Amino acid sequence: MKFIADFHIHSKYSRATSKDMDLENLEKWAKIKGLTIIGTGDFTHPEWFQELKEKLEKAEPGLYKLKKNNNSKIRFVLTTEISCVYSKNNKTRKVHLLLFAPSLEIVEKINTHLGWIGNLKADGRPTLGIEAKELLKIVLEISPECAIVPAHCLTPWFGIFGSKSGFDSIEECFEEYSKYIFALESGLSADPSMIWRIPAGQQLTIISNSDSHSPSKIGREANVFDLPFLSYSSIITTIKTRDPQNFLYTIEFFPEEGKYHYDGHRSCGIRLSPQETKKYNGICPVCQRPLTVGVMSRVEELANQPERFKPEGAIPFKKLVPLEEIIAEALETSSNSQQVKKEYENLIKKFENEFNVLIEASPNDLEVSTFPEVVEGILRVREGRVFVEPGYDGVYGKVKIFSKGEQKTSPKQGTLL
Repeated sequence: MKFIADFHIHSKYSRATSKDMDLENLEKWAKIKGLTIIGTGDFTHPEWFQELKEKLEKAEPGLYKLKKNNNSKIRFVLTTEISCVYSKNNKTRKVHLLLFAPSLEIVEKINTHLGWIGNLKADGRPTLGIEAKELLKIVLEISPECAIVPAHCLTPWFGIFGSKSGFDSIEECFEEYSKYIFALESGLSADPSMIWRIPAGQQLTIISNSDSHSPSKIGREANVFDLPFLSYSSIITTIKTRDPQNFLYTIEFFPEEGKYHYDGHRSCGIRLSPQETKKYNGICPVCQRPLTVGVMSRVEELANQPERFKPEGAIPFKKLVPLEEIIAEALETSSNSQQVKKEYENLIKKFENEFNVLIEASPNDLEVSTFPEVVEGILRVREGRVFVEPGYDGVYGKVKIFSKGEQKTSPKQGTLL
């Protein structure tokens, strides 16, 4: 069974998150996007956990579905993100960890224990004053079926390898519990080819997830599997073993579009490549304060392999641009315009979901279904023929499909039939 999974999202109980991030909307948008498995996110939050218990029922082993919709093929896996903030080796550490659990009963035990450590109600992604190693120890003692994956592993402030508060190795962070870490999450500012250059990326599986705060953003990064049967344990085992027959590829942002790809200072409008940062000795040329060092510079610092290195057995990946953004650029309008919405809905209706449009649909089928400019945009993204403007210091980068001044016919005849 081939399916796509996004394990890392947030609920309406997380800060800066859409009020529409509830189970019903997650299921609705999972169908639109083409996801089969979606993480619940935020299972440590008391109110969200109560909703999970009330609205979900068991499906395949370790997976859940909405009670009200018995015919739905969408499944939920119990996940949460925890922010561990603590001091280690005379340095403040801030590490985000993605936690998987096999059942609501196990989650309840985890929540009880973590509730003794910090305030779980304050945020869907709670901040706990506990070492990453200790969190892993607690969770595995409750159930060895649980799993922890360092989230967005290279982002400066909260990645395990982040330049501001991270570590230089898995072992430095988790010590004797390092053997239980089997995967890393790429995050929006990095792709597997970057992570493969550092030692941990050569040993561990790379997974990709959206970390979405709104329903329409789920699936912007995801994982593609082909398993003989669906279950929590089969998914976790496949990630652990990196079996290329079962773990087909990950779906990635163009990492330049991430908020921390390059170095810089947002307040000063300064964006620098790793080479330029070295030229300025890591100091902002405008304000003379230290730059926020982004993912590319951190990769260069940790790398023991050259660019384009790929470890044996590494899971491949594909870079995509969200369909709405492709349509918007092709039609020379904003992504939230009615014209884009209409054409997006047209393509979803014809091809069932967004991933079918972006990945599976043939050029011939696309040509009879939408405008030539949209077809060209989809094909260029598939081939990686895009122009990128890297993000930095919390500012999203930009990916452009058509070069400035490139002629695009403005479609005025409406949606193709």
